[in-house]
Amino acid sequence: MAITAIIIDDEQNARFNLKILIEDFCPEVNIVGEAESAEQARTLVESLKPDLLFLDINMPNEDGFDLLDSIEEKNFSVIFITAHNQYALKAIKAGAIDYLEKPIDVEDLQKAVAKIAGSTERVGIGNIDIESIRSVLDQYQNESKTDTIAIPTLTGYEILKTADIIRLEADESYTKIFLNDGKKCTSSMTIARYERVLNKNIFFRVHKSHIINTRDHLKEFNRHEGNVAIMDNGTAIPVSRRKLTEFINAIKTF
Repeated sequence: MAITAIIIDDEQNARFNLKILIEDFCPEVNIVGEAESAEQARTLVESLKPDLLFLDINMPNEDGFDLLDSIEEKNFSVIFITAHNQYALKAIKAGAIDYLEKPIDVEDLQKAVAKIAGSTERVGIGNIDIESIRSVLDQYQNESKTDTIAIPTLTGYEILKTADIIRLEADESYTKIFLNDGKKCTSSMTIARYERVLNKNIFFRVHKSHIINTRDHLKEFNRHEGNVAIMDNGTAIPVSRRKLTEFINAIKTF
């Protein structure tokens, strides 16, 4: 019997990539719907009554936990999708719920699906303490923001000290990360997701394509050259008009 599933992720590319992987490597799963927000997901869950949710944790407005909290009858299984990796592992294992790290590994996907397919009956998550999982996840997320971050790349993960990151630059659905030793790496996460993950007291999104490290690597802000932030490696980053007032107020606190 096929497992009916819904993919819930605010990023279109992420939904598309996961759907392709499932179609190619998990024939026992039938994707019956996709949602880019918790609001859309609630409607689909109510109408389609899926066996399984592939659920992104970190979505804007309402995250994956908010969605689960809002559904009274949780008669479905959940596989969390997350970029939180090292601390998500501890948090989600505490709740006995499977999770997949971005970028998704095919073998990990197959193992998670196999656990659900191997169950003699569909078991919902109504007896799982979602709030406890959220609490543990938040704890590890806050710890990570102050020291290091695991960057999902095209080949795996690279662990970086946040203080070593000078700036981040959008490159379509990827993000280029520039470091103080002159090196750079390309991440498979979008810059919008980094805006949510990184510590806002340190990193500021000055432009739709740019996030800068204002605490460790901002050298000066030049209004006479067209509102640009000058980094300590000499790079000039434009500050958009929409972000200008907020940016000036933020750097005044240093």
